[in-house]
Amino acid sequence: MSDWGPVFVAVVLFILLTPGLLIQIPGKSRFVEFGNFQTSGVSILVHSVLYFALICIFLLAIGVHIFSGFSSAMADWAPVVIGVVLFVLLQPGLLFQFPGHHKQLEFGSMKTNGKAIAVHTLIFFALYCIFILALHVHIYTG
Repeated sequence: MSDWGPVFVAVVLFILLTPGLLIQIPGKSRFVEFGNFQTSGVSILVHSVLYFALICIFLLAIGVHIFSGFSSAMADWAPVVIGVVLFVLLQPGLLFQFPGHHKQLEFGSMKTNGKAIAVHTLIFFALYCIFILALHVHIYTG
């Protein structure tokens, strides 16, 4: 049976912590900016650290599970590691943005928009589900 808890937590955090959608820390002109649809390398780093901390809390400390078919005494770090890597790589505007502002696909623009956030969230969801639910990737620590 599949555990949808990590998928739900990872996707919700991806949406909420995408720099520029709700909040950007640090912002372009102020420390905190709201809904500016901008990003930067530093803000992606800060938001990635926040993502890592929150996903660790929800998946490892609290242990959010939805319809789990098994239980393990060991901590599974795969949902955390995969989530953080995908979070960084799929930030709209960092490596690519689909759709872009002026072209269908833009690279390294450090800007985003609502459509790009929605598309990147769907890509994140699909890849995360493939790794966690379809391939059953696990990283256990002893």
